[in-house]
Amino acid sequence: MSAIPDIPRPWLASYPAGVPHEIDADAAGSIVDLFESSCARFAERPAYANFGRTLRYTQLERLSRDFAAFLLNGLELKARDRVALMMPNCLQYPVALFGALRAGLTVVNVNPLYTARELHHQLVDSGASVLVMIDNCGAVAQRALEGTQIRHVVATGIGDLLSQPRRTVFNFAARHVRKLVPDYDIRNAIRFDTVLARGRSMELPHITIAPDSPAFLQYTGGTTGVAMGAVLSHRNMMANMLQVHAWVAEAGLEEGREIAVAALPLYHVYALMTHTLMVMRIGGLNHLITDPRDMRGFVRQIRRLRFSIILGVNTLFNGLLDTPGFERVDFSRLKFCFGGGAAVQRSVDERWRAATGFPIVEGYGLTEASPVVCVNPLSAREFSGTIGLPLPSTDVCIQDEGGRILDIGRIGELCVRGPQVMKGYWNRPDTTAEAIDGGGWLHTGDMASMDARGFVRIVDRKKDLIIVSGFNVYPNEVEDALAAMPGIKEVAVVGVADPRSGERVKAFVVRSDPRLEAADVKAFARESLTGYKRPAEIEFRDSLPKSNVGKILRRELRR
Repeated sequence: MSAIPDIPRPWLASYPAGVPHEIDADAAGSIVDLFESSCARFAERPAYANFGRTLRYTQLERLSRDFAAFLLNGLELKARDRVALMMPNCLQYPVALFGALRAGLTVVNVNPLYTARELHHQLVDSGASVLVMIDNCGAVAQRALEGTQIRHVVATGIGDLLSQPRRTVFNFAARHVRKLVPDYDIRNAIRFDTVLARGRSMELPHITIAPDSPAFLQYTGGTTGVAMGAVLSHRNMMANMLQVHAWVAEAGLEEGREIAVAALPLYHVYALMTHTLMVMRIGGLNHLITDPRDMRGFVRQIRRLRFSIILGVNTLFNGLLDTPGFERVDFSRLKFCFGGGAAVQRSVDERWRAATGFPIVEGYGLTEASPVVCVNPLSAREFSGTIGLPLPSTDVCIQDEGGRILDIGRIGELCVRGPQVMKGYWNRPDTTAEAIDGGGWLHTGDMASMDARGFVRIVDRKKDLIIVSGFNVYPNEVEDALAAMPGIKEVAVVGVADPRSGERVKAFVVRSDPRLEAADVKAFARESLTGYKRPAEIEFRDSLPKSNVGKILRRELRR
């Protein structure tokens, strides 16, 4: 991005030594170019590890080639068709991800914890024609598929890419011991290993992928609360990867030698850019943590690793610190630790530093920016409470309600401009125009200020977004789901502070049925909302505060 001399950029003087002011967003090509280059350069190096099986880069290249060949030849998909991936962190995810991208398709990442209602909306909105899912999601998918454009379903067991006998053991345990796989019946669903076997004998034609072609429809609520697909191009994602890679250069990363703990879900844009792209650029190994909620199992796994990179959210770091055995984890090769998704608490950062000798380097981003916008310097040794400095080739400013750029220290809306900013929202030109103004500024909806050195501090959220353990919860969606319950007259949802998850969802309910109990509301929520979106607290009221036009005043409820 060429310099645009219309705003002050105090952050450039605060950059760590060696960090360039700009990156060349057009030099990197597509994600597929990066993938093929890394697979050639680091062919025999380990790329992904999970449950005792390691895929080398050369194996990942072959398996993704087979997957891509079947999508194009066996399923007859066309360029830019959408493929939905609904899997936790397992070896099948990168195979399917890179296979779809190599086939010139657009990936729609889906949270495997979604309910049928949430999945149905995302499939319908994206127009995806293929769903690749873990068996655990089969029953939900079966209920969600009617009325969508899904023509093919590819199903896989958690252990399908493990070596025997682990494959049989893991799949048996998931289905019959842990009862994680409800019975389902999706007609004509094809197994993942069958796809690979058939694709092996098929040709994969050379496909030229333009940098501006869409790589992902990454769903987010934006500033409206309605789940929308942010169209992230290959150029958007590659630019952000180069920006972050330039920022971490001072860590002294060694190509082909770094090990990253991948506990964040790879379908989340934060992990998608860092683990999937940045770690691949340096030929690193991603050690996949399939269920980070199992903290004891998590700690057992990382105690066997001499890892150099770990990313997480505040709640994950806090949970690790409280888990027995964490004190015996080896941090001798750790080079940096990123915290994002939600604000890092000072107490957690201080405990982490004491335990590991390293700070949690806090940053800030949003799906619409692919996602990283600001990061603190890796060399910082004190908790700042800021989100750091804008990345290379990234402009930020603080604007008032009239769109005027405010002076240093003033509070307003944080706006972002750079090569990582999305192309727009999928099939929503009006909403895109509201989010990205004529000057190319993405309006984040976050209230912030900037100091004289260029460090940005988030003050509050302009909208009513709730962040639970790094995941966005939009009150409108939760309210709509609860309002469908018989016995509820009115409902409003806000976020309240929680020491473990940062925030939790609280619902204020006006009953039409006096017999309605909090347990009834929570049970209803379980049928239509993912766990982190469900209200943890219910308060019944005789009425809700409203404005003179009848709008419920959430700010009064938060007070």
